[in-house]
Amino acid sequence: MSYVYLNNKKNSTTYVYESVGHWNKEKQMCVCDRKCVGKLDPVTGEIIFSKKHLESTNQESVKSKPGLLPTTESNHSFYGATYLFDAIGKKLGITNDLQRCFPDTYKQILSLVYYLILEDMNPLSRFPKWAATHKHPYRKNIPSQRSSEIFASITEDAKEQFFALQGKRRVEQEYLAYDTTSISSYSKSLKQVKYGVNKDHDPLPQINLALLFGEHSRLPFYYRKLPGNIPDVKTVKNLIADMDFLKFGNVKLVMDRGFYNEENINALYQNHLKFLIETKISLKLVKKELDQVRDTIRTRANYNSKYELNYHTAMVSWDYHQEKPHKGDTIQGNRRMYLHLYFNEAKAVEDKISFNKMLDAFEEELCSGKRNPEHEKQYVKYYDINTTPVRGTQLTPKQEAINEAEKNYGYFALMSNSIKDPFEALDIYRSKDLIEKAFDNLKERLNMRTATVSSDINLEGKLFVQFIALIYISYVKKMMNDKNLFKNYTMQEVMDELDMIECFEQQGRSLRVGKVTKKQKTLYTDLDIEPPALI
Repeated sequence: MSYVYLNNKKNSTTYVYESVGHWNKEKQMCVCDRKCVGKLDPVTGEIIFSKKHLESTNQESVKSKPGLLPTTESNHSFYGATYLFDAIGKKLGITNDLQRCFPDTYKQILSLVYYLILEDMNPLSRFPKWAATHKHPYRKNIPSQRSSEIFASITEDAKEQFFALQGKRRVEQEYLAYDTTSISSYSKSLKQVKYGVNKDHDPLPQINLALLFGEHSRLPFYYRKLPGNIPDVKTVKNLIADMDFLKFGNVKLVMDRGFYNEENINALYQNHLKFLIETKISLKLVKKELDQVRDTIRTRANYNSKYELNYHTAMVSWDYHQEKPHKGDTIQGNRRMYLHLYFNEAKAVEDKISFNKMLDAFEEELCSGKRNPEHEKQYVKYYDINTTPVRGTQLTPKQEAINEAEKNYGYFALMSNSIKDPFEALDIYRSKDLIEKAFDNLKERLNMRTATVSSDINLEGKLFVQFIALIYISYVKKMMNDKNLFKNYTMQEVMDELDMIECFEQQGRSLRVGKVTKKQKTLYTDLDIEPPALI
C-alpha cells in the first residue's frame, strides 16, 4: 500500500488516496485500487485523515488487538552496522520519505536494504538467518515468498513520489551525472529484455538502467529501467520529460559523448537545461575551431602544470532549431556555447599505440582471409588492397588517411552552455566516473549483474530496493573518500568492524548497547554519525 497525492485545482486542496496494488491475472498486469483517506495540511505537509477513515482504522485495530502477555524474555543481537544505516536514513531523509510513500512496508524495505548491503552477494533466501542475529527495522523474518510480495507491492506512483521527495533534498546547485548500464537476463518473460550493446560484453539479452547521480553530493536520486535495445543517444528526451514531470527544477546535466547528437542539444536548450557534454573531435563545429588553434594550443603559454595538459576555450555559436508540429513551422536562431579543447601528451601516446594495434589486427584479418564484416569500411579507409591467386593479398597503407587520424591524437573536447572556465568544466566532467563506480556497486556488491527475477513486477520492485541500498553505499563511500579511510580499510572491513557491536533488549527496559571501542567510535565520527549512546 502507498499514498497518492492529487491536487484539486478548483479548491487548491491536495487530497490523499490510499493506493493498494495487486496482480490482475486476466490483464496480466499490476493494478491499483484507490480510496480517499483525507487531505494534506498545506502548512505542515502532514496528512489530515478523514473521520470515516479514522473510525474504520480504529475498529479494525480493536478487532485484531491481541491481549498482552507478561514476559521476561530478553535477547541480544548485532546492532552497530544497522544503527549506522538508521542514522544515515534519518540524515538523508530516506526513512521519512519511504514512510510517506510506503507506510505499510517501509520497514520491510529498509530491512531488505540493510541485508543486501551487509550480506555481500548472498541471495535473499538467506535473510532469515541474518534477521535472527541482527536488530533491523522490521524486527521479523521475511521469507522468500514475502520478499516477492513486497517487490510486487511497490507501485509506480509510490516510486515517483519517492523520487520527487528525494529530488527536493538532492537537486541543489550541482551537476548531475547521467549514464546508462546494461543488466543481462536469462528470462524470456521480461518484456524489456532485448538484445543490444551490452556494456559488460555478455552474450545475453538485457535491460538498460539509466541513473542520475549528484556530482557534488555523490548520491544517486533517480533511475529508470529501459528496454535493452535502446541506444544511449535515444534516452535523453525521456530523461528530460521525467525531470519535468517530477518537478526537479533547474537541473544541470553532465554526459559523455555517447549521448551527443544535434537533436539532444536542441532539446536541452529548448527546456532551458544547463549541460556539460563530451563530443567527438571530428564534429564539424569542433574541427573548425581546432584547425584554427592547432599551431598554438600546444605552446607553453597554453599549458597547465597542475592538470599536465594544454587547453583552449572559445565561445562559439550553436545553430539552434525547434520544430513546432502543431503550427507547422520551425524556430531557428543562435545559442551561445563554450567549447573547451584539451591536448594531453600522455593520451596522444596511448592513442597512437591503440591505433597501431587496431591496424595490426586489420592486417591480420585481411592477410589470413578472415575478414570481419564490421571492419570493411576501415579496411578501405586505411589500405589499398590487391589480391591475386599467386601473390595472395598485398596491402598498401593509405598514409594520408593515417596521418589525418594521427593528427588528432591526444585531443578531446567538452561543450557547455554555462561553464566558461576550462578547468572547472574538466573537474566536473572527471567526477562523472563516480557513476561508473556506482554501477559497479550495483552489479557486484548488490548482486545485480544478471537479473534473476522472472516477472516484470518483481523486477521493478527489486530494482527499487537495490537503488535504495545504493544510496546508503554511496554515502559511506563518499565519507570514506573524504576522510581517506580507504587507505586503511575496505568498505566491507568498515561494515564488519561496526557489525560486531551488540545490543541487549528486555521488555520494559531501555535498549542497552554493548561495548563500543575507541576504533569504532572513530569510524562513526569519520562517517559523520554520532556513535550509539551507552546506557
